[in-house]
Amino acid sequence: MPTPPIAPKRPYVRELHGESVPDPWFWLREREDPAVIEYLEAENSYALAMMEHTAGLQQTIFDEIKARTQETDLDVPAQRGEYWYATRTEEGKPYRIWVRMHGTPDGLETLMLDENDLAASHDYFRSANITVSPDGRVLAYAVDTTGAERYVTRFRDLATGADLPDVIPLSYYSGAWASDGEHYFYTTPNDAMRPWQVWRHRLGSDAGKDVLVHQEDDERYFLHLRRSRSGEVVFIDADSAMTADSRWVAADAAQGPPLPVLPRVEGVQYFVDHRGSDFWIVTNDEGRDGRLIRMPANGGQATEVVPHETGVKLQWVDAFADHVVVWGRDRGLPGALVVRDDGTRRWLEFDESVYEVGPGDNFEFDAPLLRIGYQSPVTPPSVLDVDVTTGERTLLKQTAVLGGVDRGDYTATRAWADARDGTRVPVSVVRRADVPLDGSAPLVVYAYGAYEISMPAAFSIARLSLLDRGLVYAIAHVRGGGEMGKAWHEEGRLADKRNTFTDLIDVVTHLTEAGYGDPGRVASIGQSAGGLTVAGACRLAPRAFRAVVAGVPFVDVVNTMLDESLPLTIGEWEEWGNPAVADEYAWIRAYAPYEDVSQCEEYPAILATAGLNDPRVSYWEPAKWVAKLRAAAAGRLLLLKTEMGAGHFARSARYERWEDEAFEQAFLLDQLGVV
Repeated sequence: MPTPPIAPKRPYVRELHGESVPDPWFWLREREDPAVIEYLEAENSYALAMMEHTAGLQQTIFDEIKARTQETDLDVPAQRGEYWYATRTEEGKPYRIWVRMHGTPDGLETLMLDENDLAASHDYFRSANITVSPDGRVLAYAVDTTGAERYVTRFRDLATGADLPDVIPLSYYSGAWASDGEHYFYTTPNDAMRPWQVWRHRLGSDAGKDVLVHQEDDERYFLHLRRSRSGEVVFIDADSAMTADSRWVAADAAQGPPLPVLPRVEGVQYFVDHRGSDFWIVTNDEGRDGRLIRMPANGGQATEVVPHETGVKLQWVDAFADHVVVWGRDRGLPGALVVRDDGTRRWLEFDESVYEVGPGDNFEFDAPLLRIGYQSPVTPPSVLDVDVTTGERTLLKQTAVLGGVDRGDYTATRAWADARDGTRVPVSVVRRADVPLDGSAPLVVYAYGAYEISMPAAFSIARLSLLDRGLVYAIAHVRGGGEMGKAWHEEGRLADKRNTFTDLIDVVTHLTEAGYGDPGRVASIGQSAGGLTVAGACRLAPRAFRAVVAGVPFVDVVNTMLDESLPLTIGEWEEWGNPAVADEYAWIRAYAPYEDVSQCEEYPAILATAGLNDPRVSYWEPAKWVAKLRAAAAGRLLLLKTEMGAGHFARSARYERWEDEAFEQAFLLDQLGVV
């Protein structure tokens, strides 16, 4: 039996609010210390050794994922102007290829960007902000080759296929072209990885001469760029956890100053799009679930179009030539409300009890059809065109699932679990139809629960490997997310964060009592803030789980939220609280998994993952957590797997991601006694 590595203890005491808290693994933050790398590599070796007996199972699962995936494939082309744009993949190649066709979707294909060529000399590769100039001449693209999410932006002449000399050495997510195709707006992050500045670059000039357009000094806010659906406006969005506002620049007057759409008001969030002389705005100024208003861009009186309705969450708006689409949620399910100029309104309706729907590639402002993406736990990703007048839908493509998979072999349902305070928590459940609901099946529950982010009830080819082995898979839509409206978020943050963890525990209790799973064979999965959710639930009810996969888990909440130099810290105080404030320290200290591992002897088997270059959840959070757990209870299976050349999103190539998925599934199956 391999011997688990033991991280040495070093003296460190946190002094805060009259409390002295020893933290002998604080030193693991020092990534330049060779002892840190040595420890992480030792943990990696130990994890591989402890999983060696599952090597055959891992290979089998990988082969299953690969065999079910159509490796050579083409997305549905989408029209913008005289070109049709798409991405495709090729067998044996790990990354996407960006192409366009002239005249028709079946026209001659022209290669724009092959990510495989760009990634060839790098262990990690991720692209972003791939956008074509309005005149179709130049492609802007950004690349990250470390996982640190610090992107380099370049520009490609689509006539020659050669990159222009222009290089922007530091940029972040989002970018937007001006109408002239000569000026490009982009954001840059500060040292804490907060996108806080918007710059304007002119093609043919040195990036050192770029012009600062806007700077956000309030450290709670992140900036984001986008071009309006009409193409006439560039928006600069500023978002914190609880407040949002926007500025705008006319796309044909790129050198003009950005103007506010509406004043910033603490606690008010709005999202805006543009059409003609009007702004269309979803705002929660008169109700936390939002209403739709129409306001002249020159600042005239606003008109309410769709009033606020409690429980019907309006999130954002897409404005088209003769209609607008409001994306939101109703009764916990995603949806789209089409509002036509003739005053008619129609929610798109779907037949399945759980599903995910969202906008597709709608590049044309005056398109009569709305392109959407649709999927469910049993329906592969599908691209549809919807006639906004009649509601008629045309299926353009459904992702192929190879290997003779029959969708009829699986079933998905919506369950409702009663939380201990009486709140009803929605749960999306998928299983093979022949798996009996008699309490004998192993059960895997996924949870997130933060930032008002709703977890999609989506399809997964990889998940079929679990379902075909008789597992029931559930997504617990716990509080802290946005599934049931703004209140759902507010009831799972700050002093009420404990609700997120107890919701997960109560969902597990409901599912096992209802026969969905064996209470002795329950596993849970969570990523990032979801890693905190599963770790927090384990801390409160360790016997409820047999195994846990905590991906890049945010578990060292107190110490991270105390360090203002870290990425995201100040902006996240509105989500978690600021431990420098005594009352807020008390509630964070009470739930943060790293603070107390006193029940460690009862903990489930844990697989924690980390990324050495992760700017969102620092690698040392899972590393410290595992070290503390192991010191408290020798003999528990605790595995730490750190990607030494990646960040928050783990390895980037699709075959590597399948390997990682196979590793995690093999861990779960092994712990749940499924062979």
